[in-house]
Amino acid sequence: MHSIIEMLRYMRPQDSVSQRQFCKRFLEPVFGLPDEHGNYLHQIGDKPKLCFTAHHDTVHKDSGMQKLVVSNDIVSVADSKVSNCLGADCTSGIYIILSMIEAGIEGTYVIHAAEESGCKGSFALVQDYPYWLEHTRAVISFDRYGDNSVITHQMGLRTASDEFAMSFATALDMPQLKPDSGGSYTDSNEYSLIVPECTNISVGYYGQHGANETQDLQYLDKLVESLLCADWSQLVFVRDPKEVEYAPYYGKASGISRGNYNVSPENVQAIYNLVMDYPHEISEMLAEYGFNPYDLMEECSIEDPYHLNSYIGDDYWRKYV
Repeated sequence: MHSIIEMLRYMRPQDSVSQRQFCKRFLEPVFGLPDEHGNYLHQIGDKPKLCFTAHHDTVHKDSGMQKLVVSNDIVSVADSKVSNCLGADCTSGIYIILSMIEAGIEGTYVIHAAEESGCKGSFALVQDYPYWLEHTRAVISFDRYGDNSVITHQMGLRTASDEFAMSFATALDMPQLKPDSGGSYTDSNEYSLIVPECTNISVGYYGQHGANETQDLQYLDKLVESLLCADWSQLVFVRDPKEVEYAPYYGKASGISRGNYNVSPENVQAIYNLVMDYPHEISEMLAEYGFNPYDLMEECSIEDPYHLNSYIGDDYWRKYV
């Protein structure tokens, strides 16, 4: 596992020097140069049905190298004052993909750019509609926390069938993996209007995007071994990407409503301070509860479409409204 430790030392905010150094050292010897959007692509086999993805940016605030601590197969940052996160999201996904390529596992492999700033790399790639999407039946991201999720819903919408999720666990002989409808979003979501099954798999990190983030190396090693020995013939492809199916908790259907809660100035200010300090964590929680920007603007009586178009883009937004 020495290579994953070395990879995790790089703090890689998008467009940073250390991100470019990381890509040159670990990705370009395998993938070659990136496309015009910063995505790295590699294909093994003739018209593979499966696409495996990760992303090469992290939510680090600063570029550079960080020191790590490994104890009982758990890796974490040595100094939370220097590093605001570990970056296992999505370094562990890259490690998995490099291991699969080295083993010659058939598939299309994509390491996307700028996932943490709105899945910009994957969005641009899908807009280009590369030829290999014609024969792709599943896009499998390795970008989920925990050790038991095969994501079936992202942004409150179904992106993979339960049947596929269960067949994925069977193919890997990992019964602990279960269908999980609580996904927020990652790069595989960008393919969901084209590719039948788009999911995200737990890779064993916890506390992502924070200074207390950790990676379970033992689980990561087990997952890699299972992927290298997987029986991909077990997979079933059921979902129709043209059909829209909401998660049971989506938006107002979740049952969340206003009531007699504490709206004192002190409590509102305390929540405001928390949102300002942890915007990404709270945004991810809201997305996992099925909210999107449109829901939030409607609930708060905000009439300002600039916030939708400026950060998400018209083409992206039309998929979810």
